[in-house]
Formats: sequence, structure tokens, C-alpha cells
Amino acid sequence: MPAGAAPGAAAGVRAHDVVVFGASGFVGRLVAAHLAEHAPPDVRVALAGRDRARVEAVRAALPPRAQEWPVLVADSGDPASLAALAAATRVVVTTVGPYDGQGLPLVGACAQAGTDYLDLTGEVLFMRDSIAAFDEVARDSGARIVHAAGFDSEPSDLGVLMLAEAVRGDGAGELGRTVLGVTGAKGGVSGGTVASMWGQMDRMRASSDAARAVADPYALSPDRTAEPDRGDAADDERDGWGARWDDLLGRWVGPFVMAGVNTRVVRRSNALAGYAYGRSLRYREVVALGRTAVWAPAAAALSVGTAGLMLGASVRPVQSLMRRFTPSPGEGPSESARREGWFTVEVHTRTTTGAHYRCDVVGVGDPGYQATSVMLGESALTLLDPVSRSGSVAAGGRGGVLTPATALGLPLVKRLRAQGFTIEVRRLVG
Repeated sequence: MPAGAAPGAAAGVRAHDVVVFGASGFVGRLVAAHLAEHAPPDVRVALAGRDRARVEAVRAALPPRAQEWPVLVADSGDPASLAALAAATRVVVTTVGPYDGQGLPLVGACAQAGTDYLDLTGEVLFMRDSIAAFDEVARDSGARIVHAAGFDSEPSDLGVLMLAEAVRGDGAGELGRTVLGVTGAKGGVSGGTVASMWGQMDRMRASSDAARAVADPYALSPDRTAEPDRGDAADDERDGWGARWDDLLGRWVGPFVMAGVNTRVVRRSNALAGYAYGRSLRYREVVALGRTAVWAPAAAALSVGTAGLMLGASVRPVQSLMRRFTPSPGEGPSESARREGWFTVEVHTRTTTGAHYRCDVVGVGDPGYQATSVMLGESALTLLDPVSRSGSVAAGGRGGVLTPATALGLPLVKRLRAQGFTIEVRRLVG
């Protein structure tokens, strides 16, 4: 059975292998361009959006091989069009955000049709809604619903997966305290990411339950009652906003604004994999600065600035002012700026046997645009590969609301390396 085909569906019934929904948006255009250059010749790609003329204009600007790609019309507000879209393809890639408020109908259509699904969401509340509404449906149909398949949260999720694989292979115990440090990045702020942040903050302001859910380190756990509830003692799981010295990284560190998303995804991966990383995993993410004391003031300034930004963004009048100075969805940097961008992260772990491992993840291109479009495009191609059904930690071909590590795993790592990404693990002394 083709990956993403509903149980009982005959091979070849689906007209397309991959549909890029939102192809006329900024990131959608980049994903389409990546597939036009890198998808195997036999992969059948289609482009979709609510405005046929705009999607056709995107297609016209793509390389010659894409000129015959079909154009489909679908709208997030039209359930019938989404159902038809999902039934026509093996994989749907959607860049239509913010996902909260308009993304669930497409998730549901894919879950019901047994169609694999990818998005770029960094919205914890949307992912929780997706799990609650469609995880069981997707498990029954075999659909793999994969959220956060870009800079949020593939470097985090794949980095920790690679550490776990190396530690297991060496017989060095299980993952214990694990910290991801963003050591460098060059790129712009994604308008879609900013819009998603505004939407989630609006929900948190309107609902104390939503605010508590976002603050919960295990907000995306498949079984919250099976997870520890360490309360104030859970300092190693909390999204720290202060500056401090981190012994594992050997650096002064400050807060990383996307930690509240990525850490939840990583913990979900561990749980979905039957705690293959270990029950002792304690995971957090930070921005990693220098190694000498002169970096302490910079870490403190980063902490104060980030806390002030988040506090201000939670106040409606301040948020309204901030919206005027942040990019809108559909906006993005020039091609040269995208290509000149990059990011580097280090993921360190101290295992239950005391061993110290480090995984370096280095991405080429602007993190929120160029690198993300490559990650999303390669994720779609990974879902088409039958090996991905057995090559991840969620082996056995099961469907459900999964994560990049559990749905895509090592086959995606191999693909990203072929695209110039570095994802490498080594054991350190001491």
C-alpha cells in the first residue's frame, strides 16, 4: 500500500503524490521551488490554493519540469474542497497559517482520508487540539499527521533522536539531563511565526486553562497522567527566562523564545516511542553565548529583553503597536538574504551512566524561510519513501498525530545531510 493511502485503497488511486497547499504564499513558493529542483522525476506534485490565478503565476515562475504540475483550488473555509484535496493525494504539505482557527479542518480531512500531512506550526494549543480531535482517527486510517516540520521543531527533535540512537548503540545508558543551545543564527523573523504567536497569546489571555496548558512542560504528552509532575522541583524542565552558567554546555545561557514549543515536541517524541530516550530525560532549550565571565552581562541582557518582549506582547495595546513593526504572513527576505542565512545548535546530554554526548545541527539558509522550506520539502519526500514507515522510532507503520522524530526519523536525517545540513553526534571526554 502506498504511504499515506487509506487502508484498503488500491495503489495508484491517488492522482498526486504531494500537494503543496498555500503554494502562492511566501514559504509555499519556496517549498514548491525546492520540490521542482529536488523531487525525483516520478514524484507527482500538484500546487493548491484558494486563488487559481495566483497559484498558476507561482507555477509559471518555476523550472520547466513544474509547468505541467496540476493546480487545485481549495479553501480552508470550504470543508468539501479540503476533503477532495486530501482524497486526491498521498501527502499534503500546508503552509497556510496561522493554523489555530483555520488549520483543523485540513488535519481532519487528511486523518479521515488516510493522507499524510505536514505543516510548520509552532502553536502548542493547535497541536493539542489536533491530538484531541484527530489522533485516534489518524491511527485508524494510517494517516501520519506531522506538525512542526520546519525550524520549529526539526533541529530539536532530530538532534535529540540522534543522541538517543548514539547512546543506545554505545550501550551508554539512557538520556539524562539534555540541553539544546542555539549557538548562532542569521536570518529574518518569519511573519507566519509572529502571527501564530499573536494568535496563541490571544487564546491564553482569554482562557486560564489555555495559559496553563501552554506552560505545562508535558502539554503534548499522549498520556499526561503517565508523566512526572515535579512542580517547583522541575527546574531542569522549566522554560527558564533567567541568565545562568550551564555546566553541560560550558557556556553562559539565556532564554530561547521557541523553547516552549520545541521542548514539548521532543517530550512527545520520547513518549510516543515508548520512552526509548529514557524515563530520565530532562530536556530544555536555551540560547548559548560565550564561555567566559564577560558573557554574563550579555546573558542577563538577553533574559531581560526576551522577558520584556513576551510580557509586552501579552498586553493588547502593546501587541497592537508591535504588530506595526513585525512582518506580516506572506512577507519575507530577498533571495540573497535567504541564501546567506544559517543556524547552528548544539544538543548535549549527560547519560544515566555519566557519559557526555553532543549533537551538532547546522542548517544552511535563513532558518525561518530557506532552511525551513528545505526541511518541509524533504519531509514530504521522506513520507513518500516506504522506508520511513519502519525507519523511525515509531516503527510499524502506525498513523496518528506524530512528530518529526517519530514519523520521519533517520530517513529524514539522511535526506537533510544530502541537502547540506550537518547532523552529527560525538562522544565527549569529561
